Amino acid sequence: MSTSSRTTSTSSTDAPTERVVIALGSNLGDRALHLRRAVHALGTFVRVVRVSSIYETDPVDAPSGSPPFFNMVIAGATALTPHALMHALLDVERKDGRHRRGIRNAPRTIDLDLIFYGAHVIRTASLVVPHPRYRDREFVMAPLRELGLRWVDPVSGQPLR
Repeated sequence: MSTSSRTTSTSSTDAPTERVVIALGSNLGDRALHLRRAVHALGTFVRVVRVSSIYETDPVDAPSGSPPFFNMVIAGATALTPHALMHALLDVERKDGRHRRGIRNAPRTIDLDLIFYGAHVIRTASLVVPHPRYRDREFVMAPLRELGLRWVDPVSGQPLR
């Protein structure tokens, strides 16, 4: 399933901002509804500029029998610090019914991954940016290619392709 990409602007701020890329996924319940809710919630702290189509994909590194995902990517800008942004992403997940306990990569209502935060490389116990496995995941790369972002991976120095 794929819909056309669109450009939108959902919040503004005069504070300095960083460009961000966030990947979204859902494989429980009304997957499209969970994605729509998440994009709306992200708009409260990210100025959403580009939204990819929705892609239906098989689960990766998930428990046997996990249902397929709906995945997409948004690009935008935020005035939040990287750790504050990560906290806000986790809060959106929690409010949409995501529980991070139990089986790793279990089915979930919503999954939000911070792929890029400007050109920053961040390696802490609670946050790694760029996301360490984004290039290995077609469910992230296909929407990124669709958006046509001009972005250079700050670790590898390679442009997105």
